[in-house]
Amino acid sequence: MATKIRLQRGGRKGYAFYSIVIADARAPRDGKFTEKIGTYNPNTNPATVDLNFDRALYWVEVGAQPTDTVRNILSNEGVYLMKHLRGGIKKGAFDEAAAQKKFDAWKEAKVKGFDAVRNDELKAKKAAAASALEAEKKVNEAIAQKVAEKKAAAAAAKAEAEAAAAAPAEEAPAEA
Repeated sequence: MATKIRLQRGGRKGYAFYSIVIADARAPRDGKFTEKIGTYNPNTNPATVDLNFDRALYWVEVGAQPTDTVRNILSNEGVYLMKHLRGGIKKGAFDEAAAQKKFDAWKEAKVKGFDAVRNDELKAKKAAAASALEAEKKVNEAIAQKVAEKKAAAAAAKAEAEAAAAAPAEEAPAEA
């Protein structure tokens, strides 16, 4: 039986959500599978992967062939690095503690990289929000200035009208 590690589609139309499954190569995409080893959600930024690392490593070591997308997911999660390190242990290049130390260092560097990207995105969002706020304040100040000018013009017109109404009233008794 040719075993594949592949994605099984779920979710609604336009919002895909995938299960990472072990299945016979002849089975349909969303059909019967042997084991579910994780999930993949490409709708988040960055894409969310929930993977049973030990089972994925087991299936890769026994020869299950992943699809291209699943191979990229497993590689990004470190399954292929651990397979490589275990090969080095079997050959006697280094011991298990050294392999685990190398894997942990790789994982830590990867997490630092993701954190740096997230922090940069967060700073960019805050800067964009701050610039939008400043632009909105300028627009509001301009609107407030126009409103103040209109109110001043209306008050001046009202004062002129009152002065004009009072002036003829003063002149009329003087003429009479």
